[in-house]
Amino acid sequence: MALPNFLIIGAAKAGTTSLYDWLNQHPQIYMTPIKETNFFAFEGEKISYPKGSISEGYLDGFKTSFESYMEQFQGVTNEIAIGEASPSYLYHAKAAARIKYYCPDVKLIAILRDPVERAYSQFLHHAREGFENCLDFSAALREEDNRILNKWWWGYFYVDGGFYYTQLQRYFEKFDSSKIKVYLYEDLRSNRYDLIKDIFQFLEVDDNFIPDTSTKYNVTGIPKNKFLHELLSKQNFLKTSVKAIMPQGLRRKLAMNLKNANLVKPEFSLEIRKQLIEIYREDILKLQNLIQRDISSWLQ
Repeated sequence: MALPNFLIIGAAKAGTTSLYDWLNQHPQIYMTPIKETNFFAFEGEKISYPKGSISEGYLDGFKTSFESYMEQFQGVTNEIAIGEASPSYLYHAKAAARIKYYCPDVKLIAILRDPVERAYSQFLHHAREGFENCLDFSAALREEDNRILNKWWWGYFYVDGGFYYTQLQRYFEKFDSSKIKVYLYEDLRSNRYDLIKDIFQFLEVDDNFIPDTSTKYNVTGIPKNKFLHELLSKQNFLKTSVKAIMPQGLRRKLAMNLKNANLVKPEFSLEIRKQLIEIYREDILKLQNLIQRDISSWLQ
């Protein structure tokens, strides 16, 4: 059975879901049915997090045994590129070595976002889904050390999740740089088709294929109407009724568009941004040299 020959390793809240969807549309690319298997981050581990801090549905997708992970590739036929996407691989220190052990020649794709913006977006994501009990960003940041100490899900480590140089360096130490592609969230926002074409070339598939990129995934924000958000997010009679008369793809796209339209993004203070920039400054400057990209805007 096939093992992946490429992986999207992160970062979180930087467009990996969109990238997964776009690549999944390509006839020469196979993506695992579950987007985030988290196998290389949690192989052999018993997963336990504080109740209510992470959705049961998401936890059900974790593949912590080699056998369960391999089941994700049963659908592979004649695809050229075989992959998956798990942002935990960038954050968790063990993942790079495990990937090297199982897939020594794998190609790696990372997409990075301004770490301050990424931290706030992650916070809003948890607040939107009802998993964040600190509904003030600064309060959530003050809780981070305790959460790390108490072994919460790493997605709550809003600051710690953004040290990309430290995280990426592990991969550059273990893999040839020709096997690693690093993009910026800005590329996805402003030049998505150039980015997609470059990835297709990296994966050696037909780069003339143009995926549908109209759906926006994981849009940042807090629901303006909580009732509508709950109605669109959880199983209920209305969703069951619509399922019987509307194709799955159209149904998901409509629900996603309605959810996105119901979101508003509150701003956080300039003072907090300045504090976080100073925390990240050294890492950003090292990262800039590592990936040979101008990311000085992240320091403004």
